[in-house]
Amino acid sequence: QVVDSGGGLVQPGGSLRLSCVASGFVLDKYHVAWFRQAPEKDREAVSCRSPRAHAINYADSVKGRFTISIDNAKNTAYLQMTDLQHEDAGIYTCAAGGDQTIVNWCHKRESAYGTWGQGTQVTVSS
Repeated sequence: QVVDSGGGLVQPGGSLRLSCVASGFVLDKYHVAWFRQAPEKDREAVSCRSPRAHAINYADSVKGRFTISIDNAKNTAYLQMTDLQHEDAGIYTCAAGGDQTIVNWCHKRESAYGTWGQGTQVTVSS
């Protein structure tokens, strides 16, 4: 399973770091993604990472501001978010899945992920 946390209320321009702690499997061996569900919008992948980080991808809207990473010692994935804007608000959920094959791409589809966190709310407001 994975348990995500780290959301909260932040002012525009602020930063947050989301965490996703995995148990029962080695997170680095699988595809990992962070999805965002904004009000009245479809859930979208804001970032994904392939096994062993051979590929990392970001949605255009967050490029240069968000960074996905994994601390192998803690078996924890992070999403560092900087320069947050109102449009970044939503429920952020980490997901892990796919297989362990080393590839130069990462899954962006929800259906590729079988293990999901419970979600953490990010609110951007002054």
